[in-house]
Amino acid sequence: MSIASDARFWDRTARTYARGAIADQAGYERTLDRTRALLGSGDRVLELGCGTGTTALRLAGGVRDYLAADISAAMIAIASEKHAAGPIPGLVFRTATAEALRPDAAQFNAVLGFSYLHLVRDLPGTLRHIHALLAAEGLFISKTPCVGDMNPLIRLAVLPAMRAIGKAPYAGVFRAADLSQHIRAAGFDSLAIESHATKGNDNRPYIVARKR
Repeated sequence: MSIASDARFWDRTARTYARGAIADQAGYERTLDRTRALLGSGDRVLELGCGTGTTALRLAGGVRDYLAADISAAMIAIASEKHAAGPIPGLVFRTATAEALRPDAAQFNAVLGFSYLHLVRDLPGTLRHIHALLAAEGLFISKTPCVGDMNPLIRLAVLPAMRAIGKAPYAGVFRAADLSQHIRAAGFDSLAIESHATKGNDNRPYIVARKR
């Protein structure tokens, strides 16, 4: 398994993913509202793991520039189709990973990663690269499924079985406390750790961190 195989998985499942419903719409709206309040009209924003562009299309109109990137070309193709149907000035979709973006090419005021960090293969390295992409005191805003805090049956049996038959992507297993520690170690100060779920158990902390 590799980054290339991850991209192929998401390419295969892009259309199915695009048709899926958001499990907790109210919780998603809360995340959007909270994030929107943290972004300024003059900000340059990077979203990593943007998928089919749903969040980018909701947030991009409130900032100066918004680059939405994803490892999957098929996901970006769907996002671009949506964007063509309702263009937003300053919004650009690109097939790319965090590591493919050069820190000296652009300094972002905020980097967003929603349902993203558990899918990267080198969590410490990705966080360090995000830190380098941010301007001084820039914000990293994330919401991450922490598989290590979920039912052991999911992480020990269900996920491995699904990956073995190609029905699930790579997913890192860590707890929320581990994630917070990784974020601090990459050079960030945590400003807020919140739960936005409106139903069921939430193992997806919403974290706002500032580059130090």
